[in-house]
Amino acid sequence: MEMLLMGACISVFGLAVACLAFGAATRTEERSPALQPQPQPAVAKAAAKARFFVDAVRIAPPARPRVPIEALLLQIENHVRLEQAAAESFLQAPTPALLHSRTISPLVN
Repeated sequence: MEMLLMGACISVFGLAVACLAFGAATRTEERSPALQPQPQPAVAKAAAKARFFVDAVRIAPPARPRVPIEALLLQIENHVRLEQAAAESFLQAPTPALLHSRTISPLVN
């Protein structure tokens, strides 16, 4: 019981120290306007001109070769024929090997 109480006390003390450190780190300093340093004109002018990330480099997407729609339709029709042939062969002689085998189609099924 004493060890549990000691652990709780140390935890509360650690939490208090962490809260104090966080409060000190996030506190803003308030200065009077007379004590604040005046920016030099050259530095202020350079700071006004410096604009980061304004001139973004635009990269054109790579040109992809255009494939005629007829070629795509022929590939899809060929894939459908191969899938139908695989389904018919499975229906004629159903085996687990045929069920989980891939067709010879280049498209992923």
